[in-house]
Amino acid sequence: MTLHAHLLKDRANNLAIQIALIFLATLMIAVSAKIKIPFYPVPMTMQTAAIIALALAFGMRRGALIVGLYLLQGALGLPVFAGTPERGIGLAYMAGPTGGYLAGYFIAAIVCGYLADRGWSNSVPLAFAAALIGTASIFAPGLLWLGMLFGWTPGILEGGLYPFLWGALFKTMLVAFIIGGAWRIARKS
Repeated sequence: MTLHAHLLKDRANNLAIQIALIFLATLMIAVSAKIKIPFYPVPMTMQTAAIIALALAFGMRRGALIVGLYLLQGALGLPVFAGTPERGIGLAYMAGPTGGYLAGYFIAAIVCGYLADRGWSNSVPLAFAAALIGTASIFAPGLLWLGMLFGWTPGILEGGLYPFLWGALFKTMLVAFIIGGAWRIARKS
């Protein structure tokens, strides 16, 4: 059972509530993409943390739906991604250097949601492991895409991975404590 299903109990099948929650979740991702936090060595957004947390809370089907709708909003030209509209919008933005990471968001939603459906979000250590796997699911296609665009040089890791590792670790721990802690509180209610 996911956190979402546990909290909603009898209202889990209410279509109006589900639509509202999915809309709010895509809005949460869009807002998190615009939040820039000073961090070493590069500033970070909270977009990946929001995506992984939502997948761990909602499970595979709803998590993938939420992230898929978020990506569709961006493809349609809504300025929902980090750096939009300044760095472009729509499919042109998605085909740029961040395109692989955007594809990774969808993969991470499926992977983390799948793990959540199997109880991996029920404690801080399991949520941390699931979030770590989800983070790797974002970096892998992101780096593959960068390699296809710019060639397979050591600069790909220096520009597309290394500067983001500390922030990714911080966000992974944050998600684990939020989701694992939410489960702890939910069990008491």
